Amino acid sequence: MTEAPIRYTFQNGHFVYSESCMGTVFVFSGRSPHNEADTQNQLEQAVEILHEADRTFSLYKEHSPLSRLARGETSVAACPPVVSEVWDACEEWEKTTDGWFSAFTPQNTFDPSGLVKTWAAQEAFDFLSAQGFTQMLMNAGGDILLDEGLTKADDWRVALHKPVSIASVEAGVLAVLDLKNTPYRAVCTSGSAERGLHIWDPKAPEKAAANSLAQVTVVGRSLVQSDVWATACFAHGPRAIQQVNAYNATHPNDSIQVVVVYPDGDLNATEGFIELFARPDSEG
Repeated sequence: MTEAPIRYTFQNGHFVYSESCMGTVFVFSGRSPHNEADTQNQLEQAVEILHEADRTFSLYKEHSPLSRLARGETSVAACPPVVSEVWDACEEWEKTTDGWFSAFTPQNTFDPSGLVKTWAAQEAFDFLSAQGFTQMLMNAGGDILLDEGLTKADDWRVALHKPVSIASVEAGVLAVLDLKNTPYRAVCTSGSAERGLHIWDPKAPEKAAANSLAQVTVVGRSLVQSDVWATACFAHGPRAIQQVNAYNATHPNDSIQVVVVYPDGDLNATEGFIELFARPDSEG
C-alpha cells in the first residue's frame, strides 16, 4: 500500500484532500466556501465517516463488530444499528440483481465489502455537499463520483483502466467516457487484476470464485448502485450484459450501462454504453 499522493492542498478556495482507509486511498477535490483551516476540519470530519465504517465492518480487524459477528460472538441486533441498516440494504440489492450480488461468503458469513466502501464514501461526499462544498470529484479507490454542478468539461471525463495491475508495464487507459449531459454520475470497476479472484459466484456450487471475466465497469446514477452492479455482473459473467439490457428496458429511470472485458481481451457492452465514449471533438 503506497501513501496517499496528496494529503491536503488549498488555494483560492480549491482543495485536494486524500486519505488512506480500508486498504485504499480516497481522494476528494472541489471548491470550498470556507477558509483553509475550516475546510480541513470539515474534510477530516468527512473522512472520519470512512474510518468509522472501517472500524465497524472490517473483517481484517479482530475486534470489529463484523468480525465478532462472523465468529458467532454477537448478533446483528447487538451490533451498532448501522450493521442492520447495511444488512437490509444488501438484501434489497440481492433482490434487485436477481441474486447475483450476495453479501454472504462461501463460509456463509456476512461480508458487505461489495457495498460498504462506496456506501461510506457516498456518506462522506453527501456530508461535504451539506457543508456547501461544490464542484466535487471523488475517487474512492478507483470508484468515481462526480458532482452535479461540475463546470469544467474535462471533469466530466472518466478514464477506464486496462484490466491489468497498475504496476504492469501494460498498464494504461482502456477508454475515456464523457458523462456530461447524461443521467450518470458514478463509475465503478470490479476485476481480478489487483486482488485476484476475490468475487464469488453466489449461484455456483459452494459459491466458487467467479472467473469468466477479467473486468467489469458499471456507469450508474449513484456510487452504491454502480458498485453493487459491478460486483453482480462480474459474478454473473458474460450473460450479465443480457441481464442488464433487460433490466434497463423495464427500469428506464434507474438504468445503468456496463462494459465487460473477457480474459482474451474482447469487449462487450450494454446497448447504451457506446453513447458514453468521449469524442475528441466534443465541446465543453
